[in-house]
Amino acid sequence: MNIININDNKLYYVGGVVRDELLGIESLDVDVVYEGNAIEFAKSLSEAEILQINEPFGTVRVKLDGREVDIASTRDEVYERKGHLPTVTKIGVTLESDVKRRDFTINTLYKSVSTGEIVDLTGGREDLKNKTIRVLHDESFIDDPTRIIRALKFAVRFGFKLDKHTKKLQDDYLKNINYDMCYKRIKKELIETFNLNSQTAFETFIKDNIYKLVTEKKVTLPRVNIEKLINLYPVDNIWLVYAGVLGDLSRLPLTKTEQKILDDFSVTGKLKTDFEIYKAFEKAMPETILLYAILKDEKAAVKYLDKLRCIKLSINGKDLQEIGIAPSPEYQEIFDYVLKLKLKSPDMSKADEIKAARNYLVG
Repeated sequence: MNIININDNKLYYVGGVVRDELLGIESLDVDVVYEGNAIEFAKSLSEAEILQINEPFGTVRVKLDGREVDIASTRDEVYERKGHLPTVTKIGVTLESDVKRRDFTINTLYKSVSTGEIVDLTGGREDLKNKTIRVLHDESFIDDPTRIIRALKFAVRFGFKLDKHTKKLQDDYLKNINYDMCYKRIKKELIETFNLNSQTAFETFIKDNIYKLVTEKKVTLPRVNIEKLINLYPVDNIWLVYAGVLGDLSRLPLTKTEQKILDDFSVTGKLKTDFEIYKAFEKAMPETILLYAILKDEKAAVKYLDKLRCIKLSINGKDLQEIGIAPSPEYQEIFDYVLKLKLKSPDMSKADEIKAARNYLVG
């Protein structure tokens, strides 16, 4: 790892980037911390262009060697409101103090930018070796419940397990949840976890009652293997297909598109005929159809995805006018009539469709 070329013994890589290097995998992010005030440090660098400063958190974004890098100050934090963002109480503390604000031991490793030396203050290297996820203190999940979902994400990504005491702390918290928490952060962790598209992760999410962070309603594991379904029918919002199984996402800050996916699913009732299936799904987003497959009728949804959605009418309003049918609300009835026939005989040509439209008027 040689991302920053600065010779300063107070500058460290920390967290995921160090963890992933030791695991021999590509890191998804790069976190850098300065043992002291990072903003003042950045201002002292003649080769750095300061792009953004966040005074309350002591963080600064700089441009070094054409690359944008975020540098954080070592700091102390307290959770004045459990489940919400912490408050910074002091900037420029020692590594021994800074490490206390982190989530799991595997994410507490510091690596000196100048020497490459790894500083391990919590036994993180041993936990990496033993594939163990361990919190730093007994209030960890109370301070930040999103860590429960984050632990699941790491367990799935790396094949790790929670140590016995951490699992007990998790179970205890899930029996007495403080629902006054930041659901924007809960949603972020759900997205990152479920976008891994792991049936194992989802089954753990349900069986270990982690879902209770989102809803107080009882949720059971559906029979459909969601991971396999999404592999067969890829969607953009993978996470929402999993989360949608919970039924109640009212606490999450959903976008208009996300809410529409859920609303369209909820109003879709029992579909019996091919025509009903087609009309229900022709304008629906794929995520809505997959939710229907998981929670209502897999056979009907898969039939649409495999066969029916490929069937399209060739005729349009102009064709109806050319055969002497004046524009009117009756057009939709004609199109539906022809569609019912084409669903039964997908090989119908455009000429066949026009003939069917004429027959509708005669009939």
